[in-house]
Amino acid sequence: MNILFLNQYYPPDTAATAYVAQRYAYALAEEHKVTVLAGRPSYNPLERYPWHFLHQSADGKLLVERVGSTSFERHLMKGRVLNYFSYLMLMTVRALTIKADALVCMTDPPLIGIAAATVATLQQRPFVYFIQDLHPDMALASGLVRENALVSLWEKIHRWALRKAKVIVVLGEDMKRLVASKGIDEDKIKVVRLGASIDESLMAPRQHPKTLELRCGFSFTVFHGGNLGFYGAWETLIDAARCLNEEDIGFIFIGDGAAKGKIEKLASSCKNVRFMPFRPANEISYVMAAGDLHVVAIKRGLEGMVVPSKFYSILSAGRPVLALAPESSDVAQIVGQEQCGIVVNPDSPEALAKAILDIKAQPEKLQMMGRRARSAARKYNKKKGIERFAKLISSMARANKVEV
Repeated sequence: MNILFLNQYYPPDTAATAYVAQRYAYALAEEHKVTVLAGRPSYNPLERYPWHFLHQSADGKLLVERVGSTSFERHLMKGRVLNYFSYLMLMTVRALTIKADALVCMTDPPLIGIAAATVATLQQRPFVYFIQDLHPDMALASGLVRENALVSLWEKIHRWALRKAKVIVVLGEDMKRLVASKGIDEDKIKVVRLGASIDESLMAPRQHPKTLELRCGFSFTVFHGGNLGFYGAWETLIDAARCLNEEDIGFIFIGDGAAKGKIEKLASSCKNVRFMPFRPANEISYVMAAGDLHVVAIKRGLEGMVVPSKFYSILSAGRPVLALAPESSDVAQIVGQEQCGIVVNPDSPEALAKAILDIKAQPEKLQMMGRRARSAARKYNKKKGIERFAKLISSMARANKVEV
C-alpha cells in the first residue's frame, strides 16, 4: 500500500522530530511503499540543499520528497514562520497530487494537522495524526501567542482535524487525557511512547577524560542536554542553582534552543552554571555519563502538550532522572512508578535545591536509581513502540483499502 508521511523536518535536519519521522517511516517502509514529504533542511541541518521546486531522493526503502520551502535560520522568528508557511502551502499542493491509501502526519509545523485533514478529506483517504506537540495549547501555555479571535479559530479548526483523524497517536497518558478533553473519542486515541533504545553505546566510563571534561570540575553535576525550548521550567532550575551557588554542584546545559538567551541572562550571576554547544553523536555517551542527575523540565500547565524524547535516552543510559515537572505529567508518573529518579514541583526552586542536596548525600540511592532507569528502558522499549505504531497504520490502511 502507498503511505504518505508528512513532517517538515527530516534528516539532515537535526530536530528530534526529524529523527522520529525517519525511524517510524523506516518501519512502515518494511511493508509498504512510503513517501515522506518534507521541507528543505532548516533546523540546524547537517547539510543544506540548493533550492528546487521539488527535490527527490531515496532513503533506504522509502522516497523522500522535499518541496522548495524557504530555509531561513530558525533562531529568527520571522524566518522560521516563513519556513512554516512556505512548506505548508507547497506541501499541501504536492500532497493533493499523490495518491495514497493513508496519510500519516506529525506536528511540524504547528498547522500541519489541519493541512493533512484537508488533504485527507478531499482525497477521501484516512489519516493518522501522530502528535508530538499539541498546538495551539502549547503556544498559548508557553506565552508564544495570546488568546484572541485568531487563536480561537485555530483551536476550532484543529478540533475539526482531530475529529477527522482515523487514529490519533499520542506520546503519553497525559497527552491522551488532554486530547480526549477536547471531545475526541478516547477509543481512537492510542498511546505509543517514543521509548528507549537498549543501546550499550550510551554507556561510557565515569572516569573517561571526556566525561571529566564535561563535568567542569564539579563534584556533583545536574545536566540538561538537548533543546532549550519554551516549555521548560528554566526559571525554577536557575533559581535553584542560585540557591546552591556556594555548593560544589554544577548545572550544565548542553545544547541550544529558543529559550537559551533567556536562560543565559537568568544565570548571569551564577558561578555554578555552564553552557556548552551540542556534542557530536559519538560523544553523547560521555554527556550521559557526566551527569549525576539528568533534568527533564516541563512548566506547569504544559503537561500533556509536550513529552521530551530525551527522557528515554536518559533511561537507556542508566542515569537518574530529575523530573522537574507536574506530578500528573507522563514523565513524573513513570519516574515515580519506576523509582528511577526524583520528581520535583516545577514552581519551587527551594524544593528543587533541597532535593538535589538530599540526593547528593545519598550516593548509594543515586546508583540504585540509575540501575532502575536502565531496567525501565527495557520496559519502555523503542522497538516495541515502533512495531505497535506500524501495526496500527497497516491495519487501518488495509481496512480502508477493503472498503474502497
